[in-house]
Amino acid sequence: MSNTAKDTTEFTTRLGAEFSAALNAEFMPEFSAWHSAFKAVFEAQLAAHLPRILAGAPARLAEAISYAVQQGGKRIRPMLVLLGGQVGQGASCLPELSALNHSSLWPAAIAVELIHGYSLIHDDLPSMDNDDLRRGKPTVHRAFDEATAILAGDALQSLAFSLLSTAPNATDATRLAWVRLLSIGANRMVFGQHLDTTPHAHPPTTAELSQMHELKTGALLHAALMMGAVAQPPVVQEALSAFIAPLGLAFQIQDDILDATGSAEQLGKTPGKDAAYHKASYVTVLGLDAARGHLSTLITEALHALAPLGQAGDALRACAQFVLTRDH
Repeated sequence: MSNTAKDTTEFTTRLGAEFSAALNAEFMPEFSAWHSAFKAVFEAQLAAHLPRILAGAPARLAEAISYAVQQGGKRIRPMLVLLGGQVGQGASCLPELSALNHSSLWPAAIAVELIHGYSLIHDDLPSMDNDDLRRGKPTVHRAFDEATAILAGDALQSLAFSLLSTAPNATDATRLAWVRLLSIGANRMVFGQHLDTTPHAHPPTTAELSQMHELKTGALLHAALMMGAVAQPPVVQEALSAFIAPLGLAFQIQDDILDATGSAEQLGKTPGKDAAYHKASYVTVLGLDAARGHLSTLITEALHALAPLGQAGDALRACAQFVLTRDH
């Protein structure tokens, strides 16, 4: 049995009938097809926005930024922005792709991905994770040079907030809410990165790992979903916030599992680095089986948080199953 199949079997066993039914096999192909189509729409929107975003940038720096952020990744964060705005809107639980191009949420979705792109550039630097491969191609500091990579990451931060502050078809209150949420998420992400790169006197506990990854991974996922949901009623926002907190940790655990079990071809980046660099991860600290068990527990918690939304939360339930079963 493959690792993905094993995780899925354990997952459905732990969830029981109620949530297994909510995540029935009929909806996942629809969600997977929508997700693939969404990524294509996002790439087109990003390509359309980049000339304005990069206006005035030196040519080599603009090239490095474009190289870093285009044509790659799962685009989970911008997807969460769009889904956060869609909850409870209309009969379909998935946004109509034909209508997405007219969404007022694109500046928020792109800004989140710009911040994510900056974090990946800096994560890969020799002083951080020292990686040569990202999304199946050389990392930015390898494709260009280290100084250009650092400056590309720096620029992406300010470009993201500039995009939010000048977003058309958004009220001043919405722009301010976006800036606040993204700044908090980006700052918390950096706090988590600091904890991750600080030497430990002893192996971290599960609670300490969770604290680090709530910041490093979960904070930007939380910002993305809540930026999409700024116009939602408080009861919806509360459910979404309660959902994304455990899902962010689950996302990181699956990353740690894939680092331990995947290949470079599968992942698009160097596998096995956590163990090779004696880095604290859920797998190196808990062991593979316990990490899988903790992953299932967190997915269960995330799904329970969506109960008040009823069928309006189906797309986010599918996101949870995607986090559990993804292979890269």
